[in-house]
Amino acid sequence: MSGIVIAEFGLLILFPFLMAYAAASDLLTMLIPNRITLALILGFVLLAASGLLTPGEIGLHVGAAFIVLAATFTLFALNVIGGGDAKLAAATTLWLGFDGLLDYLLVASIFGGALTLAILLARSHPLPGRLARLPFALHLHDAKTGIPYGIALSAAALVVVPDTALWSVVTVG
Repeated sequence: MSGIVIAEFGLLILFPFLMAYAAASDLLTMLIPNRITLALILGFVLLAASGLLTPGEIGLHVGAAFIVLAATFTLFALNVIGGGDAKLAAATTLWLGFDGLLDYLLVASIFGGALTLAILLARSHPLPGRLARLPFALHLHDAKTGIPYGIALSAAALVVVPDTALWSVVTVG
């Protein structure tokens, strides 16, 4: 299998699938399984091994991911975000690199703010009868439950990735 086919599969199929899976999992369970983060890392390793990125470019992607990991784990330690969110943000940044990092953080902040406001507004009203029978809806509606920020992180990644250098390398390649 050629490097371009591996890279295209990773960026056009695997990455969007894992973002959707992370968002759905966070919505339904308020957890982002480690297997999603590990699959993102492994997928990037395969993409990096495809030969489409230089060692320097790979290093920059890894560096961006480590900076985000340090920042998000600090936020996790301060009980600001969940551990799954911290790991997802770092693994996602591995794919986006520095060129997509600021846009990713900005879009994730906007989406996260909108998501938070929507959930807080929904929590201020009783759940409709049909929704009140769904365990995930009851859990999400509970004021003691956090915000499934993985939804915002995943959506932001899907919005930002087409503007990254990696996208240009793979889709124009």
